[in-house]
Amino acid sequence: MKAKRIVVMGFMGSMPIAGVIWQHVHYVVGLQQLGHDVYYIEDSARLPYNPETFEITNEFDYAAQLLSRLSREFGFKNRWAFCARYLPGNPSAGLPLKKIRQLYREADAILNVCGTQEFNDDLLVSDRILYIESDPGVEQIKIDKEVKSTIEYLRRHRALFTFGENVGTKSFPVPTHGFKWLPTRQPVVTDFWRTKRSPSRAAVFTTVANWSTSGLKDISWRGRKYLWSKSREFLRFISAPKKAGETFEMATNIEHTATRNEFERNGWRLRCPLQMSVDYWLYRDYIQRSKGEFTVAKDQYVRLNSGWFSDRSACYLAAGRPVITQETGFTKLYGGKAGLLSFQSLDEIADAVKRINREYAKHSRAARSIAREFFEAEKVIKSILERAGI
Repeated sequence: MKAKRIVVMGFMGSMPIAGVIWQHVHYVVGLQQLGHDVYYIEDSARLPYNPETFEITNEFDYAAQLLSRLSREFGFKNRWAFCARYLPGNPSAGLPLKKIRQLYREADAILNVCGTQEFNDDLLVSDRILYIESDPGVEQIKIDKEVKSTIEYLRRHRALFTFGENVGTKSFPVPTHGFKWLPTRQPVVTDFWRTKRSPSRAAVFTTVANWSTSGLKDISWRGRKYLWSKSREFLRFISAPKKAGETFEMATNIEHTATRNEFERNGWRLRCPLQMSVDYWLYRDYIQRSKGEFTVAKDQYVRLNSGWFSDRSACYLAAGRPVITQETGFTKLYGGKAGLLSFQSLDEIADAVKRINREYAKHSRAARSIAREFFEAEKVIKSILERAGI
């Protein structure tokens, strides 16, 4: 494949949380590994979040410093920009606005990662914008409900990709109305996660979760409400550690004391996520030191049988850490036998823990193998570009 000039657009500067950072870095580095000329640009009217002050503010010093640091660590120095569309004159850090406009005109492809990039007149000169949806369900329901702004926005893209690998098939209940959704998944540079270190004897199944997301993208469809939150699913399976005879640890921000106590009574260890949510190397270290991951999926992904799979869980797999996660329809594509086990009931969780503990080395090797076969960044991104005709 001849080297292309490709722009990755996302929000890791304005929402500088470790999981979000890795999600974007994998696209940038995966494209570099394929030999492409890669730029990273944030160009939004959304105000950035500063995790040190816990404020959403029109200052973008933190975002600029972080992107500058990431560009040095991950090989895109002098190839990044943060443009503050919310301020008069659209000031930018990194590349100047003139260069950003030139990139929009000349880029062979612009990746709209997580579909969060709003359009402006400068960006709309391109007819090579690829939509990459990480949260399937909401946009498909909006199309079915004939939400004009959503339909117009999606139509402006050259191709639509989704982590909901069942979207557009008989397994997914929401009609697509002629929109062609191409299945994809989170690219992971597996070498970033590889570790020769075995988990210590004290290591437990862990996960990292944002507790209070419900309401952000909750949506009603055909008389039923679909939640964009994991909290309800965690509460459904709160007795999982007790049932499995294991300690599970969750790095999360549950503020309600009674809820925290209930988790702890059921064998959960709750950990403050603040430090690792800001420090992406600490986040990686946390995953590598875990025995594996136990987690659930958001209500929307489960009940719509979307085929979605977590980008964080893919990182656990890449580290050779087995994953036990809630079924969303992904096992018809990969996993289910060793290294990656799905569940729909408490009994299945207990059985999965037993199986992994009985043959840990086998499940660890299988986890790594699944990551390399199904999530390796070069494979995933090459497929995206080829199917988009880039």
